[in-house]
Amino acid sequence: MRIWLDGELRDADDARVSVFDHGLTVGDGVFETIKAADGRLFALTRHLDRLARSARGLGLPDPDLDEVRRACTAVLEANPMPLGRMRITYTGGLSPLGSDRGDAGPTLVVALGATTRRPDSTAVVTVPWVRNERGALAGLKTTSYAENVVALARATAAGASEALFANTVGQLCEGTGSNVFVVLDGELHTPPVPSGCLAGITRALVVDWSGAKETDLPLEVLESADEVFLTSTLRDVQAVHRVDSRDLPGAPGPVTAEAMRTFDARAAEDWDPK
Repeated sequence: MRIWLDGELRDADDARVSVFDHGLTVGDGVFETIKAADGRLFALTRHLDRLARSARGLGLPDPDLDEVRRACTAVLEANPMPLGRMRITYTGGLSPLGSDRGDAGPTLVVALGATTRRPDSTAVVTVPWVRNERGALAGLKTTSYAENVVALARATAAGASEALFANTVGQLCEGTGSNVFVVLDGELHTPPVPSGCLAGITRALVVDWSGAKETDLPLEVLESADEVFLTSTLRDVQAVHRVDSRDLPGAPGPVTAEAMRTFDARAAEDWDPK
């Protein structure tokens, strides 16, 4: 495995980041995960735009997106595989212990790992913890991910692949690494970005391509929704067949199935939709 670290490709065994890197010590960093298939990256431009927005949200210097593109190309060429997960990580860099940043400049890492296509449907659970839609990190894709680790562990223990959060006012928000859509009386809805959810790349494309409405919804909508599905970079559109103890038989339902077909067709037409 060859990894890009601070300006060059390195063997995985030689790609080392300092134990004083701010991304390690305090989670001061941002990242993107991108689907790689047969040497191509899906929606790279949108992912790089969000990487820059997240960096600005943390007060990090803007990443050199030309360098990031070169790094992505180099890593793809060095690690051919049919389906992969590319991870771009951009941190505060070498810093003193504590919350203050140092002046060494950011760290950039680009790596690629193999993955497999997700099942057409999955189970999810709701969790008692909430997203803070008014927090400093709301809407940013940061490496401060520990609460997602805790929530996902609960989901795994319950035989599910994702955990869903409400926000502080009890509205449906998002999953640990996904956005959520529900079908109500034949209409497709998803929480708006001000709810505290991440502005997911796949989410935005599904909203555009399938005409979903951005709607404030109570978490309890999951108890009555006709259909539920998740979106993310590696899930694409994935139906939900169980929420907590509630089964949704026949998943994917008709609206979800149409969203899946539309996404697959439109994505195949343009691998870098602007």
